[in-house]
Amino acid sequence: MKQINSYISKKGGGVVRSRNSQSRMMATILILFCCTLFPLQSMMYLSADPSGSFFNSSIPDNEETRKLLEQTLSSAEIEREIIKITAEQKALEQKVEYLEEQATQKKSAIANQQERAGAVLRSYYMGDRDGLLAAFLSAKSISRFLALFDYYEIIIGNDRNILSQYEEQYKDLKKTLQNAQRSSKDLAQLRTALEEQKIRVAALNKEIEGGIQDSSDPDNMSALLQEFTLYWENIGLREVKTYFKALSSAMDNLPQFVQNREGVLTRKGMNYVLNLKEEDLNEFLQSQNKLFNDFAFHFNDGTITATGKSGALALSLTGHYIIQQEPINGLIFQVDHVVFNGLELPDTTRKTLEEEFDLGFYPGKIVSFLRATEVDSKEGVLQVKLSISF
Repeated sequence: MKQINSYISKKGGGVVRSRNSQSRMMATILILFCCTLFPLQSMMYLSADPSGSFFNSSIPDNEETRKLLEQTLSSAEIEREIIKITAEQKALEQKVEYLEEQATQKKSAIANQQERAGAVLRSYYMGDRDGLLAAFLSAKSISRFLALFDYYEIIIGNDRNILSQYEEQYKDLKKTLQNAQRSSKDLAQLRTALEEQKIRVAALNKEIEGGIQDSSDPDNMSALLQEFTLYWENIGLREVKTYFKALSSAMDNLPQFVQNREGVLTRKGMNYVLNLKEEDLNEFLQSQNKLFNDFAFHFNDGTITATGKSGALALSLTGHYIIQQEPINGLIFQVDHVVFNGLELPDTTRKTLEEEFDLGFYPGKIVSFLRATEVDSKEGVLQVKLSISF
């Protein structure tokens, strides 16, 4: 109390000692006022790094608690997906409205041109231009011939322009109508997806609420889940994306590493075989980013796993490569499982990570005419068969 009284009584650069009971009473009132506004709480607050208070103690091994944590994680991510879909839906609604308005305007603009084009076509069909051609051919002097030729060129040129303008306008209108139709279809799919996710998150939240009530201490369980949600939204997701971003950036440089690493790429006639050992890949990744010093890839039978730990954060990634032909040939990494601190992330998060970060490998970056035809992983080696395509 003496220190607080001394602090309150500071003024300018010097310290003025409290000399009467009035200043002590003012200090006491101020302290009580602050306690009223900011009551002391026993709940732990999240720190700004992954080693914060929430994960200083390990996630409970209790299966019911772990299930609730995973469900809470899924709920938070589905809510994020709902926000994303809602924004996409709004943008698409505006696009559909704009395209439909454009189509209406273009239909009106093309109507007059359509009539003119129709008149030109009828004139040719009915033989209205035959007389002009006959007059042109029956000219009895060079001057008359040249005059009729100029006149004939003007009329025929004008006919061509009318037909050409109509054709361009028709193609433009058709393209606009197709875009509007496609956007309307996409919008319908988005609306369906949005409704499905809303139903899904509602059912999940109902399960979570039931799990909280069935727990031995509902209040503490509710507080735990709220704190975990905050940790995931403010720290966890950012950390996961940090690793994926680093992986995506490193994969851009992998073709150069493969090209310069002796024994990785071998030629057999008109075909090539790429044999990438997991120790070579891990060495490469560590050279790209220090994040991978405690992170390792493993090539298993048909699957690829990556595990790592940094402080209190642990990440495990499982997936596999597939061959993509269009729009560019390459190996596309599909994420099957992502486990964050022992808890599996939902499918919506995996999908978002796949869309946001490209972990693919493109042989064309090694040599432009190489194309991947087969891919497999086993016994610590990723094997890719390549063919030459000009």
